[in-house]
Amino acid sequence: MHLYQGSVSSMFEYSAVHGTFIAQTVNDPDVMGQMQKSFSNFVESGQVWALLIGVVIGYLFRSLTSYG
Repeated sequence: MHLYQGSVSSMFEYSAVHGTFIAQTVNDPDVMGQMQKSFSNFVESGQVWALLIGVVIGYLFRSLTSYG
């Protein structure tokens, strides 16, 4: 019981010390615009093709190595 109380109290002490990182300043509040820009960069850089090829190869590898 004593070990549990010590771990709980240390958890609260840790959150009190590092609680200042919860509130941050936001430089660009346009979240949807950031997501659209990131997705377009994902498509333009060719990473979407790497993702699709990896999924297909992974599925084939799983189907060839699974039993049953």
